[in-house]
Amino acid sequence: MAIVPALLFLPAFVLLIFSPQVAHATLWASILFPLMAIAEVAGVWKLARNCVGRPFNLLTMLSLGAMLVLLVIVTYTGVFLVALAERM
Repeated sequence: MAIVPALLFLPAFVLLIFSPQVAHATLWASILFPLMAIAEVAGVWKLARNCVGRPFNLLTMLSLGAMLVLLVIVTYTGVFLVALAERM
């Protein structure tokens, strides 16, 4: 619930907002981005709750790995959004 919306954010932003090439892009963006935000918050909340769980087990390790992957995704998304903003 956390990684998929994070992976979809940058392509959806470029396709629907930065250079709209889809019919009714504003409508799709107004529906898609709140759903992605809700899924992202819920997923990060679950990952954070599992990362601090005791005792340390396989689920905690997988949650920590997913949080690290999410951190990498957020970093590259921020870098690419800055590059897109600079191009404008």
